[in-house]
Amino acid sequence: MKRLHLHIAVADLDQSVAFYSILFGAGPSVLKSDYAKWMLDDPRVNLAISTWSEAHGLDHAGIQVESADELAELAGRLKAAGQATIDETAAQCCYAVSDKSWVSDPSGLRWETFRTFGEATTYGEVARAQTIPPAQALACCAPTVETKCNV
Repeated sequence: MKRLHLHIAVADLDQSVAFYSILFGAGPSVLKSDYAKWMLDDPRVNLAISTWSEAHGLDHAGIQVESADELAELAGRLKAAGQATIDETAAQCCYAVSDKSWVSDPSGLRWETFRTFGEATTYGEVARAQTIPPAQALACCAPTVETKCNV
């Protein structure tokens, strides 16, 4: 079963955690000093917020899957439609370990399809988004500028 994923860059984590906890009627399932995540069943969504970007708002959207086969199917559909994807294996991002396939929609919004299979003790291996010029800013744990797809 698939789950919609949204990652929002926020200015104040504590205020945002309070807001989303009220909105969803539940606290986050993961809470770190710079990151929080809700794994909700109603609505079925993986909502993450973090302070890793100076540009606030929707960082990226995604679809989380439960199996390697589902991930391969989604990535395969994107490739069959002529989309350039960037595939990652065992990527450490958002305190998790995941296999991923990244793509940009026609408007430039970054989409992440991913399967998480482990936990990580750090936010990730990618430098903070503010180290990348704003016109080239990527999603929180997207591949580096040198490998960004130009869709």
